[in-house]
Amino acid sequence: MALTPSTMLELGTQAPEFSLIEPLTQNIVSLSDFKGKPILVAFICNHCPYVVLLKDAFEQFTKKYQALGLNVIAINANDIENYPADSPERMIEDAKNYSYSFPYLFDETQQVATNYKAACTPDFFLFDSNHELYYRGQFDSARPNSGIEVTGNDMRKAVDGLLAGKDSPIDQIPSVGCGIKWKQSHQPEYF
Repeated sequence: MALTPSTMLELGTQAPEFSLIEPLTQNIVSLSDFKGKPILVAFICNHCPYVVLLKDAFEQFTKKYQALGLNVIAINANDIENYPADSPERMIEDAKNYSYSFPYLFDETQQVATNYKAACTPDFFLFDSNHELYYRGQFDSARPNSGIEVTGNDMRKAVDGLLAGKDSPIDQIPSVGCGIKWKQSHQPEYF
């Protein structure tokens, strides 16, 4: 469980296009499905303790903000050969166990994670309705065994500001978690 920070992709970056399968429904979900709508792209997985810590709070956050117009998708890009706990079959179990109200997509080639410069789980990228990066950073300050309650305060403030038409938050703290489990031949240069 090596602690890995987000790359903190440059604000204003255009969201890279993707088309990925959602194992639960077998639907293909694309960024273009959300044209003209704000979207939060979260790189997560099933087994990472940093993700497990916030799953319940993230689902509550998601339900609240989806009702306010935010679209949310999650992507698992981990190498399932070496980390079978993150397989599509286990993603289906995870989505059902936590009653995910958002698509949980599988990035088998790891190309989408590379395009987003995702580094860790969880890694969050909040885009405005033009799909320009507005916020990239932590959900909140809670970490496994820290004793800090999971609140989602940082993400809530960012989304509230986005939906209210405010400028991007000045202070953005990198998300940290387990490094994405790259396939041997796929580890990107930035990692």
